[in-house]
Amino acid sequence: MEQQYEKAIFAGGCFWCMVKPFDSQPGIISVISGYTGGHVENPTYEEVTTGTTGHTEAVEITYDPSIISYETLVETYWQQTDPTDALGQFADRGDSYRPVIFYANEKQKEIAEQSKAALQNSGRFDRPIVTKIEPAQPFYPAEEYHQDYYKKHSVHYNLYREGSGRAGFIRKNWQKKA
Repeated sequence: MEQQYEKAIFAGGCFWCMVKPFDSQPGIISVISGYTGGHVENPTYEEVTTGTTGHTEAVEITYDPSIISYETLVETYWQQTDPTDALGQFADRGDSYRPVIFYANEKQKEIAEQSKAALQNSGRFDRPIVTKIEPAQPFYPAEEYHQDYYKKHSVHYNLYREGSGRAGFIRKNWQKKA
C-alpha cells in the first residue's frame, strides 16, 4: 500500500523559527522553509525582503496523517506565534512576516477556522486573534542556506530566537496556562 502524505503551509514570521517545532514530531516527513502568497515566480530571499513580491516567509510541512493530525499541526503552529499581531511577528515586521495558515482543502480550512475560533474564545489573549486563514498558493523553497537553519547555525538561531522576542513570548503566553 502506497503511503499517502499530506502538506500543511504555515507562515509565522521568520521561517527559521518555524522549522524546529515541527521537525522533531513523529509523522513529520519534511519541513521546508520558503515563500508563498505572492505574485512573483521563484522569488529570492532578497526579492521577498523588499516587500514588493507579495510573498510571506512560510514553512511547508509534509506529514503522514496516519501518525500526526492536521489538528495537531495547527495547535503546534499557534504556539509558535503571536496570533494577535497581523503586522509581522516579534522583531520581524511587514507583510513578508505576517501570520497565515494556508489551507490546501476545505477540511484544512474548517479545522483552521474552528481552531482559531476556539483560541479566540479561550480568553488566553486580551486582543483579537488576527492570524489570516487563506487558500494555499504556489510554495517556493527558499535558498539552501535557509533550510534547517536551527541545525546548521544553532548558536545564531538560539540568539535570534531569544533576541527577536519570540522565545520570551512563547514562554509567557504558551508554556503556562495550558
